[in-house]
Amino acid sequence: MTAPDEVAESEAVDPDRRRRALITLGLVAIGVVVVDQLVKHWVVTTIQPRLVSGEGPIVLLGGLVKFTYLENTGAAFSIGAGYTWIFSIVAVVVAVIILRTSRQLGSMWWAVALGGLLGGLLGNLIDRLTRPPGPGLGYVVDFVQLPKFAVFNVADMFITCSAVLMVILALRGVGITGARA
Repeated sequence: MTAPDEVAESEAVDPDRRRRALITLGLVAIGVVVVDQLVKHWVVTTIQPRLVSGEGPIVLLGGLVKFTYLENTGAAFSIGAGYTWIFSIVAVVVAVIILRTSRQLGSMWWAVALGGLLGGLLGNLIDRLTRPPGPGLGYVVDFVQLPKFAVFNVADMFITCSAVLMVILALRGVGITGARA
């Protein structure tokens, strides 16, 4: 059941504005998934063989950035390794929450933030569903390595940037409908 304030907020958004925001959310999410999966394919077909052959990772910027290959069964910083199925369930739940919340969208910035978050979590969920050892239990391909930091991927970058954008929007008082608090 929808709370009265949700209905009022939802009805307050111009239908054309909501449609544009939903299209933006969808395009951002699809774009993130496509880029993430294409880059991961490149990593699996290019970087992994380099490591197996002993050639090593691709080193950029004098070693500041390395492209390597890591199979991560956990979350960020490999926290919860071995509990991949929990992260799969959490990703599905968050995706449903984003889709339910999107019914109130009127802010293009919130559309970008939610689209980036949705695309990032779907990119990693695709890995968890399609990679060994099986659906919901698979590893996520991580590849960007910075000194003294976790190894991460494109999906992780979008999840993080989206979270930062959401914090900024919240601090500036921008509501999901586009109204200022």
